[in-house]
Amino acid sequence: MKRNLLRYSFVVFYTVAGIMHFIQPDVYLEVIPDWMCYKSLINYTAGFVELLVAVMACFKLSQQLTSYITIAMLLAFTISHIYFIQMGSCAGDFCIPEWIAWIRLIVIHPLLIWWAWKIRKA
Repeated sequence: MKRNLLRYSFVVFYTVAGIMHFIQPDVYLEVIPDWMCYKSLINYTAGFVELLVAVMACFKLSQQLTSYITIAMLLAFTISHIYFIQMGSCAGDFCIPEWIAWIRLIVIHPLLIWWAWKIRKA
């Protein structure tokens, strides 16, 4: 039961997260560092991968691969989390207190990685 709850909430979380890349791309484009080329492509690819892992998590045969893809994706997102802090914890008009940005980076981000690890055998 606990593993199913982890997996189902994972599917909902990454479905919503993936859709947001397409609904509000400007927020995500702001946290992609300027030195990275093809910001729109990066954003839409991230959204697509989040939707892909949400679908893959629904199938027992792909859950382990889903876990590894999600962990790799989250590690890649670390660049944007650090850049967000460097930019004053603002993405365009969306700003949060810097301490919350740090909590996202050093607490929430590792918890998301742990969550991805746990669903590999759900």
